[in-house]
Amino acid sequence: MRPILIAMVAVVGISVALVSMAFATARPEKRLASPIYGVTLPEGYRQWALIAPAQEAAPLDELRVVVGNAVAIEAYRDGTLPLPDGSVLVKLAWKRVPSPEFAPASIPGAATTVQVMVKDSKRYAATGGWGFGRFIDGKPADEAQHRTCYACHQSGVRNHDLVFTRYAH
Repeated sequence: MRPILIAMVAVVGISVALVSMAFATARPEKRLASPIYGVTLPEGYRQWALIAPAQEAAPLDELRVVVGNAVAIEAYRDGTLPLPDGSVLVKLAWKRVPSPEFAPASIPGAATTVQVMVKDSKRYAATGGWGFGRFIDGKPADEAQHRTCYACHQSGVRNHDLVFTRYAH
């Protein structure tokens, strides 16, 4: 009985090692990129520092939070504008719903989009140095939605490096 148990443990150990090696050597899953710009959801963005919260009025009626990578956060803290190449901003948005516990408050409801801006003045020279990505449930929105990004930012915040978000000190 004891030799059978030892053999079983050895087989299980070898199987676990082989499976672990397979996962370790497997190529990482390719992240989906936005049409036009090729922007992807950055790894670890949910752990990035807060730049500012926002509330979008009707008809969108959303709660939003903008976070940034270390390059963007340093520029915001220093008051640097335009933001330097390598800056990445991510906006997370949820439907705004009334709080069931506290009537004057709102809470996040269903997630709507995650929007990404990547600063690369050479790659995105035609769009003010910014590449855009809009994602719904982790997948890029269609090309028609991405065609609106630059036009909206260019018309609204042309003199603020195409960035709507101000730093919440």
